[in-house]
Amino acid sequence: MTNPLAASSLLTPLLSSAEMRTIVNDRARLQRMLDFEVTLARAQAALGVIPALATDPIAKAGNAERYDIAALGEEAVAVGNVAIPLIKALTAEVAKIDVAAAGYVHWGATSQDVIDTALVLELRAAIDALVTDLNRAIEAFTNLAGRHRRTATVARTWMQHAVPIPFGFKLAAYASALARSRERLRRLRKEALVLQFGGAAGTLASLNERGLEVSERLGALLDLPVPEAPWHSHRDRLAEVASALGILTGTCGKIARDVSLLMQTDVAEAFEPAAPGRGTSSTMPHKRNPTAAAAALAAATIAPNLVATILAAEVQEHERALGGWQAEWPTFPALALVTSGAVAAVVDIAQGLEVDGERMRINLGETRGLIMTEAVTFALAGKLGKQEARKIVEEAGRKAVATKTELQQVLGEDERVKPHLSIGELARLFEPMNYQGSAQTFIDRIVGSLQLRPGKRP
Repeated sequence: MTNPLAASSLLTPLLSSAEMRTIVNDRARLQRMLDFEVTLARAQAALGVIPALATDPIAKAGNAERYDIAALGEEAVAVGNVAIPLIKALTAEVAKIDVAAAGYVHWGATSQDVIDTALVLELRAAIDALVTDLNRAIEAFTNLAGRHRRTATVARTWMQHAVPIPFGFKLAAYASALARSRERLRRLRKEALVLQFGGAAGTLASLNERGLEVSERLGALLDLPVPEAPWHSHRDRLAEVASALGILTGTCGKIARDVSLLMQTDVAEAFEPAAPGRGTSSTMPHKRNPTAAAAALAAATIAPNLVATILAAEVQEHERALGGWQAEWPTFPALALVTSGAVAAVVDIAQGLEVDGERMRINLGETRGLIMTEAVTFALAGKLGKQEARKIVEEAGRKAVATKTELQQVLGEDERVKPHLSIGELARLFEPMNYQGSAQTFIDRIVGSLQLRPGKRP
């Protein structure tokens, strides 16, 4: 994407999914606006607000292929939004079929009703696409977690070796974080994506006492909840959707960051899936660059700024906004695109992650046993007290580093340790998978919670 205002055939595929590009393209957006107009006419005709004979001509004219998108965009500059020239063009198209019916186009609505409801429909389709991809990523990470629940690896804190953990625990945590975003999106699909229909200033005065009836019928036909009142300048629902997309993209970025670090030559514990030509360098044939991780990280860098724009746009004037509303138009499609790119990248990683358990075992031994100092300290603390145990293990650690000796050997030769820990007991303490606390229970709890959540339908 060269900028969030316009998609680029050259760059946008790097940061978005093909399905999301279809959802947010100009023709699809135009069709949703026309769908609103056609559905409004049908709702009003069903209630006798407009003549029933007007609906067919309006429906026939409600095909986006009939309209020149570029021309509509140019005309929008003078009037301030694309709905006004579209309604004018739609009215002209209906008049070609039935002059009388043309007089009932856009009856009682305002341009914001068209644009906002089209946006809500777009976000609904975007959420459905994201949830479908999230299902795939969550399932893949859950399966991997089961496969690697006995694979010991290094836990890293502050980028340093800390203690051993099961690699499956790390993978289960990825699935859990993605599932939380899935639940947010499912909830917001039901609660935040609601009909916008308020007329000029949110009162539907042009429809007299029929406004609420039309709203209810219109919402039913569009399969959208009808809020307690129109929300032209109250954008909190949309802000929550944007925030959820930003959170999801950040989660994808976290996973991508981990994988990119695990792929480093010096670490080499897990890798994105391999394919001919994937991740290659233009000059270094040996390279295996983390391309999916790069896409997710780029998206996670862009998304917070787009979310900030939506949050800033909440500050809107009186009953209809000047500037804030308009700022949302290019921002939401850009946010949907980068979020889809992040999720698609994580799906790719989850479904094809290559894990080198042997390399993990080698890396666990990189510190010559220092990674097990917490385990040894707590074992000794029960015999000598925590302070004395810590002192002994710290001294032994320094000696092991200075002499390039295994910590287990240094401790085994320490006269302060011998009376309290036998060689066999020390050996058990230095086995990484003997020191995992409640990790296996946590894996079971995560997997169990994922299995208990509602079905995969959005």
